[in-house]
Amino acid sequence: MAVVVGVVVALGVFGGLHWYLWRRLVRDTTVRGSIARRVGTGVLIAGPVLLIGAFVAESAGIPFLLIQIIAWPGYMWGALFIYLVLWLLVGELVRPFVRRWITRSDKAPEDVLIPATGGADTAPRDEPEAPVSRRLFVSRAVGGAAALAAVSTVGYGTHSVLSGPQVKRLTIPLANLPRAAHGFRIAVVSDIHLGPILGRGFAERVVETINGTQPDLIAIVGDLVDGSVEHLRSAVEPLARLRARHGAYFVTGNHEYFSGAEQWMEHVQELGLHLLANSRTELPYFDLAGVNDIQGKRIGQGPDFTAALGNRDLARTAVLLAHQPVQIHDAVEFGVDLQLSGHTHGGQVWPGNFLAELANPTVAGLERYGDTQLYVTRGAGAWGPPVRVGAPSDITVVELASKQA
Repeated sequence: MAVVVGVVVALGVFGGLHWYLWRRLVRDTTVRGSIARRVGTGVLIAGPVLLIGAFVAESAGIPFLLIQIIAWPGYMWGALFIYLVLWLLVGELVRPFVRRWITRSDKAPEDVLIPATGGADTAPRDEPEAPVSRRLFVSRAVGGAAALAAVSTVGYGTHSVLSGPQVKRLTIPLANLPRAAHGFRIAVVSDIHLGPILGRGFAERVVETINGTQPDLIAIVGDLVDGSVEHLRSAVEPLARLRARHGAYFVTGNHEYFSGAEQWMEHVQELGLHLLANSRTELPYFDLAGVNDIQGKRIGQGPDFTAALGNRDLARTAVLLAHQPVQIHDAVEFGVDLQLSGHTHGGQVWPGNFLAELANPTVAGLERYGDTQLYVTRGAGAWGPPVRVGAPSDITVVELASKQA
């Protein structure tokens, strides 16, 4: 019942905000019956329909080509919707000052007149266009500026994702790390989200970037895909070309469990990745462990810290791969020295970082919890719209430092 109520409330808010967009961007800026009003209304109906369609398309079992066709405009509308609302709210603050300036300024355009009977909707349809009212002028100025700002913001954010992740370098001292391991480099990549939008070309860019760092080890910390092995076999194929002296390792993220996790666990191994499913491997200088994502509980494959970290030599340094930062609390109990995570995307689109902070102990970067350090990468790709604002994508090269060196 609570879920139903939540869905109804969410749809109500979603619909209400779209009505607000229609009012400010269409009704207040166009003449009733005009082509501009019909087009604007059509866009504000098609946009949310495509967005909802993009969310449900994969689970509906429709052909992957159709999913791709729906995903691009649907998810892009989602990002544009967010920033249209935000910039229009800024416009509400500016609107009174613009109206006052037009009213009082001697420099106001001569054709800006106050009509005798009201706003834009009263303009005759069959007569030549009359000089616009001050109200219509202000609505067009504020709405146009908000739309331009929203499109520019989304355009910048899209370029940020499609141009590929940047390499970030970070040195993390570990108390128990032996001198021989000083300078050991782990390329940490998470949240690539290969799917109907980010495909093979993006995967090739990520692989090229990782290999270019010449890491000692590669850690793929979940959310590799959004889709089935059948649909994304070609997209993930470049991962077979990942190269590191000690290999590439993979743990599941929550999105793998929406996409056929068991099939993906098998397929990543066919690509040459080492699967850490509630298990660990003893490397020459430290233990590398990995746990399944929390979402795995749905199919009886949730995280098992005892299986991954129990009965190990506590004198050895332990590095844990765990998709979600919230798993840090278990990591602390099991004496992990360093946990590497993703999941948050750093919020992906501002102000999403504030929401991410409510659900995660660390949204991005390095923090200490007791004797355990947690590093959270913002991820390489994007979920939903291929847009990032205020949360640039990254592949982080973590260099381990021995305090004995």
